Amino acid sequence: MSLPLPGSVATRSDAHGGAELTTTVVIGSGLSGLAVASELSRRGIESIVVECMEAVDTGQLSRTVMTDSVSLSERTELLRLLRGYASSHSLDIRHSTIAENLCMVGHSLLLPAPVLGTKKWAVQTGNGVLLADHVVLTKYPQNQLRRFLLSLGLAVGHDLKAAAQAIGLHLVGVGELLSPTTREIVRQAKLVSTAIVQHPSLLPMQRALGA
Repeated sequence: MSLPLPGSVATRSDAHGGAELTTTVVIGSGLSGLAVASELSRRGIESIVVECMEAVDTGQLSRTVMTDSVSLSERTELLRLLRGYASSHSLDIRHSTIAENLCMVGHSLLLPAPVLGTKKWAVQTGNGVLLADHVVLTKYPQNQLRRFLLSLGLAVGHDLKAAAQAIGLHLVGVGELLSPTTREIVRQAKLVSTAIVQHPSLLPMQRALGA
């Protein structure tokens, strides 16, 4: 089963574009995506940040409350700091690469099993496939995401974030009507990075690093 990202093209089964391995793929290079990538970098975890197509005719409305100059100034300053950190630490930010499709390994024929190895997620882009242990979504229609998780046989319940996190899919801002404050963005980024670092799949790496 695959999860076409909002506005995506039809899924392509051709994997000749090549596959690239990483620990985490962050979909969305806005404030939330850059905050997560920065937090992961501080903890010694690699990530690749790609763009996400904007939702088209999803029927979901979002509302931004950035009318005061203080809130706008804070967001602008946070974005400047995050971009500066990304540049100085050579984070892998791919503004020209757009995530088109997300598949969970074992539930898709996107790539042959020998190529997939032990990675859990496959993110298809126009430049090839990114294979990762974890994926962070910074924007996506909540109803479509719920259907995707149910198709994997996952008992979603009321806590969508917890259900997704259990399989290495992390959500920041998904399903929220209001744009989060800068403090909330940083808080969520820290929570997501902590969840990824503490995941059983990364424990051997943490022991090797002496964490």
